Amino acid sequence: MNYYVGLSLASSSSMDSGVAVIDEDNKIILLDKLYKMSDVIHFFENFSSLKFSKICASVPFDRTMLDGKWRILSKPYQLVATNKNIPNRDNWTQRHSNRGSEYFRELVQRGITVDRFDIYMARQNLHLNSCYKDRSPSDCKFLQQALKYEWGFSDLPSNMMPMSHLEAIIGAILAKEKENNPDKIKVLYKFKGLDVINIKDILNISTDVYEFERELTGKVCLD
Repeated sequence: MNYYVGLSLASSSSMDSGVAVIDEDNKIILLDKLYKMSDVIHFFENFSSLKFSKICASVPFDRTMLDGKWRILSKPYQLVATNKNIPNRDNWTQRHSNRGSEYFRELVQRGITVDRFDIYMARQNLHLNSCYKDRSPSDCKFLQQALKYEWGFSDLPSNMMPMSHLEAIIGAILAKEKENNPDKIKVLYKFKGLDVINIKDILNISTDVYEFERELTGKVCLD
């Protein structure tokens, strides 16, 4: 049996990274929080079913930058540092962090399937994006309810879960889809030698989500 592991990797050890493991029947096997990269490495090295697992880890934002609120807000939207009038001091225009990349490449060399994903683009294509402020309690509750009632993750509790756990489940969904329905997956780009993947098309909530979820779980959850 294959296991599908999603990892929502934080930008630094001061923030929690979430890990989620689901099985072929879309049951949640494990949800946990990790902080340091040593914790992430310890988890994978001691996961007994690692060789039977497909892993999809998020690409974290690089939060190193100069002081200033406008830089903090603008950095995720900085596409490329091509403007000569904007000096790239301290790599503040670098959007993504290299955190964990070396270890993930090592896993690939050992024969483990590892892909990366962009949390925000994956949420959009899976119709899991909300109108609320990013990572706010309302946004967190929306994502949890959408995963539970529209995507069939009935194991999720009714009390609010950490956002890192919910984002990790998104990675597990992508890992499972790449294994079972590779024609529905596209490669957005490569990051440090690994593919950053996503669902090909944005799903329409009225039809496509339920059809997609039917294929994922074998039934439509209408509770």
